[in-house]
Amino acid sequence: MEDYAASSDDEYRYSDPEDSVDAFDNDDNDYQLVSSKGPSTQVITKESLLGAQKEDLRKVMDMLSVREQHARTLLIFHRWDVEKLFAVYVDRGKHFLFSEAGVTVDEHRDSNSSAAPLTIMCEICIEDVPSDETTKMDCGHCFCNGCWTEHFIVKINEGQSKRIRCMAHKCYSICDEAVVITLLSKKHPDMAEKYERFLLESYIEDNKRVKWCPSAPHCGNAIRVEDDELFEVECSCGLQFCFSCLSEAHSPCSCLMWELWAKKCRDESETVNWITVHTKPCPKCHKPVEKNGGCNLVSCICGQAFCWLCGGATGREHTLSSIAAHSCGRYEEQEKTAERAKRDLYRYMHYHNRYKAHTDSFKLESKLKETIQKKIAVSEEKHSTLRDYSWVNNGLSRLFRSRRVLSYSYAFAFYMFGDELFKEEMTEAQREIKQNLFEDQQQQLEANVEKLSKILEERFQTFKYDKVMEIRMQIINLTTIIDKLCQKMYEGIENDLLGSLHIGVHNIAPYKSKGIDKASELSVHNIAL
Repeated sequence: MEDYAASSDDEYRYSDPEDSVDAFDNDDNDYQLVSSKGPSTQVITKESLLGAQKEDLRKVMDMLSVREQHARTLLIFHRWDVEKLFAVYVDRGKHFLFSEAGVTVDEHRDSNSSAAPLTIMCEICIEDVPSDETTKMDCGHCFCNGCWTEHFIVKINEGQSKRIRCMAHKCYSICDEAVVITLLSKKHPDMAEKYERFLLESYIEDNKRVKWCPSAPHCGNAIRVEDDELFEVECSCGLQFCFSCLSEAHSPCSCLMWELWAKKCRDESETVNWITVHTKPCPKCHKPVEKNGGCNLVSCICGQAFCWLCGGATGREHTLSSIAAHSCGRYEEQEKTAERAKRDLYRYMHYHNRYKAHTDSFKLESKLKETIQKKIAVSEEKHSTLRDYSWVNNGLSRLFRSRRVLSYSYAFAFYMFGDELFKEEMTEAQREIKQNLFEDQQQQLEANVEKLSKILEERFQTFKYDKVMEIRMQIINLTTIIDKLCQKMYEGIENDLLGSLHIGVHNIAPYKSKGIDKASELSVHNIAL
C-alpha cells in the first residue's frame, strides 16, 4: 500500500490562468505538483521552432525527393500532417499530391535558353523590360520583378503570405518562397522579414497538432502532440490547459460545458434571472420595480401605479381587497414564467455554491504547502527513525487533484442533468436514475476528500511516533481510495453518461492518476536542409 501511494501521487501540479472563472491558484512554485513526463506532448520554444519545422520538412524532402520550398508548400496545404500527406501520396499518387497543393513538378525556371531575348513584355504592366529584370516561376510564367514584388506585398498584407499563387490567369501554382524573399529584400526588407516569420509560424498556426500556449503574458512556447486524443497538458511555463479549446484544464467538463459554465459565471445572466423573479416592469417606463410590502398596488419611481398581480396600470385608490376601477385574475402564464425563472436560479445557485466552495477550499489548502514542509522538518528532528515523509506530500497532491475534480464535477452535473443540452437525450426516469448514481459517487468522493483535508491539517509534528504512524496509514489509505473514486467517476461519465448520448460533441480529457501531463522539452538535432 505504501509503495503504491508513493509512486502514484508524488508528481502533480495545478495551474491557474489569471483570467479564468474562480480558477485555482498556482502561484507557489516551491512545491510543484509535477506530472509524469512522456513523449506524447512536447514544448516547442522560440529556439526549437525552426528545428521542429525542419524535422518535418526533411521527412517530406527525403520521401518525395523535392526541394524545401515544395515540401513546405505540401505541408502547409496538409496542415503539417506528415502522415496524412504520405497517405495521399500512397493512395492518389505523386501527380495528384502535387497538383492539389499547387506544386509544379516541371522546373521551367531552371531551363533558361542561351538565346533568350534581351527584352520581355510583361503581361501585367504591358511594358517591355530587360530580361534580367524578370523572373520565371516553376510553372513557367514570367513577369517583371516590379509586378511580382507588388503582387507579393498585396498578398502578404491580405494574409495570404503562406501560399502566394502565381499572377497568371487560372494558374494555381504556389510561388517559390526563395524568389519571394529575394525580390522583397531588394526594396522591402521589412516585408521579406514578415514573410519569413509567417512561413516559420505556419508550423504552429496551420498545424492541428501544435498550438500556442494560451498563457498571459505569453510565454512564447507552443505545445506539440503526437496523437489526436482530447487531453489536458502543462506547458513548461506552468500553465495547465485543455489542448482542444485552450481554456484552463476543466475535466470532467466537456469543452462546450465549460464554455457555457464560464460564460454563465461571468456575465449578468443570473442577475437578469433575479430581476425576473423578484421584480415586474412598470407599464409606463418599463423599469423593473421590486415589491417591498404586502399590498398588491405598487408604485414606480416615475409615479405610475400598477397591479402587482397582472402588471396593469391602475389608479391609486384602493382598499384591502381591491383596487378602484380595476379587477384582474391571476395571470397564469406570467406566474409560470416567474416560477420557472426562480427554479432555474435556485438550481444554478446550488451547483455554483458547491463549485465555488471547492475552489475556495483549494485556495485555502494551498497554504498547507509551506506549513507542511515546516511540520516535516520538525518531525524529522523529533523522530530520527522516520525519515521518509513522502506520504504527506503524496496526500497533499491527491487532495489538490481531487478538489479540482470535485469542483468541475458540479459544473458538469449542472448541464448533464439540466434541460439546456440534453433535454431530449433522456427521459425523466432515466435522468433521475443517472443523477442519483452520479451524486452518490460525488458524495463518496467528497466525504473522503474532506477526511483527507482534515488529517493533513493535523499538527503531526507534535505527536508521538505511534500516532504519526497511525496518521501515515490513514493518509496512504485515503490517497488510494480517492484515486479509485476519481477513476470510477470518470469511467461513469465517459461510459454511462456521455457515452450513451447521440450527440458526439461532448468528450472529456481522460483521468490521469498522476495528474495532468507535463510536456517535455523538444529535443531537436541540427538538421541541414
